[in-house]
Amino acid sequence: MRLPHIGLRNLKTAAAAALCALIYAAIDRNPTFACIGAIFGMGTDVEHSKLHGGNRLFGTVIGGVLGIVLFRVYLIFYPDGGHSLALVPLLFVGVVILILVSQKLWVGAVQPGGVVLCIVLFNTPVDTYVSYAVNRMVDTAAGVAMALLINHFLPRERLVRWLKAVGLKKE
Repeated sequence: MRLPHIGLRNLKTAAAAALCALIYAAIDRNPTFACIGAIFGMGTDVEHSKLHGGNRLFGTVIGGVLGIVLFRVYLIFYPDGGHSLALVPLLFVGVVILILVSQKLWVGAVQPGGVVLCIVLFNTPVDTYVSYAVNRMVDTAAGVAMALLINHFLPRERLVRWLKAVGLKKE
């Protein structure tokens, strides 16, 4: 039986996520969303990282901002929360706006934006919805930035030359 191949992109993705977790441990902050941003943001090269990371980052920002605005509207009518059915029409409006905005700014933002929108609307306490959304945006940006940095400083060509030079890769 042949073992699966562990490629350079695999290693760079793992390194980006691990570095995020290490940095976040040093600042005593939960690394989950930064690591997710790093994993989503890693592409085969810098251009692919910009595309994949951009999808995640722009989606998170658009969904987060929409979630903040729509949850604020909800709180005008239900200041203490507790009426999740009232969030359904706001979700409907939010998804429509998310898709329209994404079509203009960044087409790949719809799916990650929808995830953040749903989490902000249905899974955050009344008193922390703004900080939650802002933290997701910051953490995602950190992870995407890490993926871009890893791909920028360790492009495939440089890694292959280095591996050949140290004898870990054959010609």
